[in-house]
Amino acid sequence: MPAPIKSDGLTRGTLTATTAHLCVDMQEMFAQGTPWHTPWMKRVLPKVTQIAEAHPKESIYTRFIPPGQPEDMTGAWRVFYERWREMTTSQIDPGLLDLVQPLRALADAGTVLDKPFFSPFHSTGLASELKERGVDSLVITGAETDMCVLAAVLDAVDLGYRVVIPVDALCSSSDAMHDALLGLYRNRFSYQIETADTEVILNHWPAQQRSESSCAFSAASSTLARSICG
Repeated sequence: MPAPIKSDGLTRGTLTATTAHLCVDMQEMFAQGTPWHTPWMKRVLPKVTQIAEAHPKESIYTRFIPPGQPEDMTGAWRVFYERWREMTTSQIDPGLLDLVQPLRALADAGTVLDKPFFSPFHSTGLASELKERGVDSLVITGAETDMCVLAAVLDAVDLGYRVVIPVDALCSSSDAMHDALLGLYRNRFSYQIETADTEVILNHWPAQQRSESSCAFSAASSTLARSICG
């Protein structure tokens, strides 16, 4: 795990009830000893859990779901899965797709969103659902900093969200790329992306009682979205 990186803090002030927590791919297939193992996921899990516990209904958990086989994909994605055929769903234990605990249990109060690509905004209806819920800010946590989290962050920026990155609640299998991405966010995206420690973010994001209607995704909006609000 890399040395702690100094964060800039919440330069735009307190987060409000229009904020959601987007927790990216905190799954068993990255926590366990698979070819996609992310060694220090367990080290950041307590920080991700803190945010999820503080804002259970505002938390959206994505799961990266590979295809059954490479031939189910086209273009570069087929090439990708020809390299990683052993990680297709026809080859792996289905349990590896699950969220890690305790996030799996906490997700009962939030939303789980299955996605076929790196970004949670593609083929999921996520953006339209966030718009319906009045969300304009995203706290983004999870794995990996330089893969699916990167895709989520850049799409969120393009869509105009205020993006907040808890620097101690992200992980990667590459320390160098993790550090490089955090540096990129601070030095090139400072108007769109704020970086801060989890403690700072939670101190500036008070717990809110939100209506039940804002809690869940509509099943009709996406065949990949699975609402599990209580």
